Amino acid sequence: MDKLLRNKMAIILFLAPALLLFTFVLFIPICQSVYYSFCDYNAMTAPKFIGLKNYINLFTTDRTMKIALKNSLFFLIFSVVSQFLSGIFLAVLVTNIKMGRNFFKNVYYLPCILSSAALGLLWMFIFTPKMGINQILAQFGIQGPLWLMDTKGFIILPMWVIAFVCLWQYVGQSMMLYIAQISGINGSLYESAYLDGCSKPKACWHITLPLIKPMMATAISLNAIGSLKFFDLIFNMTEGGPNKMTNVLATHLYEQGFKFFKYGYASAIGVILLILCLIVTFIVNKFIKIDNYEM
Repeated sequence: MDKLLRNKMAIILFLAPALLLFTFVLFIPICQSVYYSFCDYNAMTAPKFIGLKNYINLFTTDRTMKIALKNSLFFLIFSVVSQFLSGIFLAVLVTNIKMGRNFFKNVYYLPCILSSAALGLLWMFIFTPKMGINQILAQFGIQGPLWLMDTKGFIILPMWVIAFVCLWQYVGQSMMLYIAQISGINGSLYESAYLDGCSKPKACWHITLPLIKPMMATAISLNAIGSLKFFDLIFNMTEGGPNKMTNVLATHLYEQGFKFFKYGYASAIGVILLILCLIVTFIVNKFIKIDNYEM
């Protein structure tokens, strides 16, 4: 009995720092944000409870919120689909090459570890109308588009540009996750399949893809949540412009909270962002069925 009690005390002591950190850094701030989202709160006055007024204003009178929500959902769909397909393709390609495997891993993963703020400034200069890509196109007599300023169409050109830059930066992360899962597959499964006359594409379809489903759920969840919280590249490439047409939920939250000091209003945007992240996580876990296989 004393030994069991000592074991429980040891478990509590080891878990206590993590629980305290989670409580004070995450749980309490989240609860405060939820409360502030129902308040009229700025830097100069104390929070004043106003009920659902912030949420009503967000979806009725705030034009930027509609743009930000549409752009965030665009990023969500684009990031999940493009990084899923590109990540699996690169992972299968890299694991099947014999020479230069580590080199290609490093090349594709390198952008993930670079500062998004620095990359945002770099790509802003590359897509500036009189510099970068347009200057190269001008040498061939081609007039390049206004990459970061053309706001025509339902999904405007700057959003596509930023989305592809985001794909370039983070596809290496998805690739490495899938490579880690593929590396754990028993090689005898492939050998048996090849002896039975199975081609490499069929082996990939019937062996690799079913066995990496657990990592698919993880990677898709990370990509989806990351795309909803997307901030640095957009802020450094366009700052939400032109005319607020490239705003997403995170940039709109920043603008309301840190430019206009509407902390209550910004908290309401944060709560909506949190709810979207929870919904996406639930959908991914609900619809990606994971079967247990012996590998």
